[in-house]
Amino acid sequence: MADKLDSIEDLVFMAKLTEQAERYDEMVKCMKKVVQKKPDLTVEERNLLSVAFKNVIGSRRASWRIVTSIELKEQSKGNDRHVTFIQSYRAQVEKELAEICQDILGLLEKELIPTATTGESKTFLYKMKADYHRYFAETAPGEEQKELALAAYTTASEIATSSLAPTHPIRLGLALNFSVFHFEIRKKKQKRVFNWPRRLSMKPSLSLTPWMRRATKKAP
Repeated sequence: MADKLDSIEDLVFMAKLTEQAERYDEMVKCMKKVVQKKPDLTVEERNLLSVAFKNVIGSRRASWRIVTSIELKEQSKGNDRHVTFIQSYRAQVEKELAEICQDILGLLEKELIPTATTGESKTFLYKMKADYHRYFAETAPGEEQKELALAAYTTASEIATSSLAPTHPIRLGLALNFSVFHFEIRKKKQKRVFNWPRRLSMKPSLSLTPWMRRATKKAP
C-alpha cells in the first residue's frame, strides 16, 4: 500500500491506520517512505517511526527469548535432535533481528541524525540509535554492537545534559535505557547502574526515585 502513496500526508495517515490495525511491518514501510521524502521529521512523524520499528523489533525479541528458553530446556533433557531444530530456527530469528536493526540504523545514520537541528530531536535520535545497537547486541557475537551502543548513549547523554530539562521525558527515558544497557548488556552491578539516571536526570531537589524504581521493574 505504501508504494502506491506519494504525499507525506497520505503516508502519515496510513501509518496511523496500520498502527491501529497492529500491522507494524506495513507501518514501517509507510514511515520509511516519509523519511526518504523528508528526513527532518516533525515530532508526530518521529514518534510514528519509533512506534513502528519498536513493535516490529519487539515481536522478534520476544520470539528470540522464548526460543532460547526452550532451547535450554531441551538441552537439559539431552534431546539433541530437538536442539538442532531449535538452533536453526533461532538463527532465522536472529537474522530477522539483525536486518531490522540494520534497517533503522541506516536511516538514523544517513538521513535522520544529519538533518536534526534541535537538542530534543538529536537526543531522541541518538537514544534511538543506541537502543537498536543494544537490541542488536543482545544476539550478535562480539563487542562491536555493545561499543556502538555505549558511544551513542554517551552522545545522547551529553546532548541531553546541555539542552533538556532534568525532568524532560526524553531525558528520563534515555537515563532509564542507559541503565538497562549497563545492567543487561554490560553486566554492571545494580547499584552502579542506578547511578547513571541519577547523574543524568536528577537534581538533589527532585524526588523522582519512586518513579525510577517503578519504571525499572520492566526493562524497555
